[in-house]
Amino acid sequence: MNVPVSPARSKMVSAEQAAGLIRDGDTVACVGVIGWITPDAVLKAVGERFAASGTPRGLTFYFPVGTGDAVDIRGMDHVAREGLMKRIVSGSYINPVNPRTGGRPALMGLIRENKVEAYSWPIGATMHWLREVARRSPGYLTKIGLGTYADPRNGGGKFTDRCKDDLIEVMEFRGEEHLFYPSWPLDVGIIRASSADEFGNLSWEDEPLLSSNLQIALAVKASGGKVIAQVRRIVPRHSRPVSAVRVPGVLVDAVVVDPQMVMSTGVDYDAGYLGMANHPLDLGPLPISADKVIARRAAREVRPGEVSIFGFGASSDTPQVMAEEGLLTGDKLYDYNFTTEHGPFGGFVMSGWQFSANWNPEALLDGPSQFDFIDGGLCPFAALAFAQFDAAGCVNVSKFGAANPGAGGFIDIAANARRLVFTGTFTTAGLECGFQDGRLSILKEGKVGKFVQAADSITYRVRDGVRQIGQEALIITERAVFRVEADGLVLAEVADGIDVKTQILDLMAYQPVRIADPLPKMDPALFK
Repeated sequence: MNVPVSPARSKMVSAEQAAGLIRDGDTVACVGVIGWITPDAVLKAVGERFAASGTPRGLTFYFPVGTGDAVDIRGMDHVAREGLMKRIVSGSYINPVNPRTGGRPALMGLIRENKVEAYSWPIGATMHWLREVARRSPGYLTKIGLGTYADPRNGGGKFTDRCKDDLIEVMEFRGEEHLFYPSWPLDVGIIRASSADEFGNLSWEDEPLLSSNLQIALAVKASGGKVIAQVRRIVPRHSRPVSAVRVPGVLVDAVVVDPQMVMSTGVDYDAGYLGMANHPLDLGPLPISADKVIARRAAREVRPGEVSIFGFGASSDTPQVMAEEGLLTGDKLYDYNFTTEHGPFGGFVMSGWQFSANWNPEALLDGPSQFDFIDGGLCPFAALAFAQFDAAGCVNVSKFGAANPGAGGFIDIAANARRLVFTGTFTTAGLECGFQDGRLSILKEGKVGKFVQAADSITYRVRDGVRQIGQEALIITERAVFRVEADGLVLAEVADGIDVKTQILDLMAYQPVRIADPLPKMDPALFK
């Protein structure tokens, strides 16, 4: 007798069976934001299948955001294998060293050794491009990124010499230049949710981010491909409010259950990330350091009532020092509107591996909608990191030295904010500082200067933004604050204990166009 197979059992597969759905030469899109909402079990199975059998080979991977942290949640590092990965297009790359081993991610090795075609797109483009694939349009058209490293005249987002195809074009539309990202089909999508029912309807009740899950599923199905969903549990049909189900089962071909799935590295589960905290957040004070001084000074630029967006890196420490100083105690937190490029609103912006998901947020947008918010100019203040700032007024965070992190949301954020703060140490690679009685001393100078004649990569043309659209921009370091004006940098503040000539000007590849006269001291309280 033939026993009918229920939709649940027909869609429920092991991670190994899911990996078997991917064929040689396929294009695979995958969700994930650092460790958050990363379908790690499926990615691990894909990597292990290749290691054991040599298949699937020659895959193109599309990661809208850097996926995994290459520590406890390896994400894209699982598939960073020569032969398995032919090409990767990503909005960001996981670059920091493993704090336990000191090693960099395997994917960084493939990129540095030119063993893979690596392309970097701004996250705004990676998110919005999926919508164009989903509706079968020719591609994504935008002005954002003109003149940056994404512009074909500046490399077209190519991070390795193996990249031969031009995935971004300059196009004139109605008499104005735009960047055009032509669409191409996606064969497989790997997404992650909290729960699936027996038909494959997906909900996100345990996840603090939505990112591009829905958009990947739509784009893959519009391309005639297959969607694999990794979830924590199977629940009965009609057991959840329909508003909680963000992806209908008609978009899902296979469901992998991983009951051991955690929220992120260092967070097995915390309802605080879902906006349901019943206890205050106590991270303890940050130790005094150059980064803390910078965050303290950046905090003074944050205004109550103004939507403030924080980027990855030193700038994301700003809310923590605000909390230390009592600015966010109790209901005071509601005076500030904090967000990140990944969609949470309100609550407390986290740093390090917990960046992206706010603690105790009040609202959440998915990834493409958040970039609608950003590109619409609705984040008037932005605090972002910087790796280089050059004589032409260009800032670089995307490619420098051995690091290839890409731009993330930086370009969209910087191009659309009204007030910009760029944070980072004055030099790097070995910088050591001393702090005493409100004064700063340089115990050991960093080996690498950040104020360079020409940036290794152009992530945003800050001076053009100041000159052409009236942006305001500050560069905050541990020893000096610069104001970006239409004709160049102005040295606006200096730390007590710092010699302007030998410890600032002599370490710059170019000189400020002006020095404030008189030159104010940075507040001694920043260094205590």
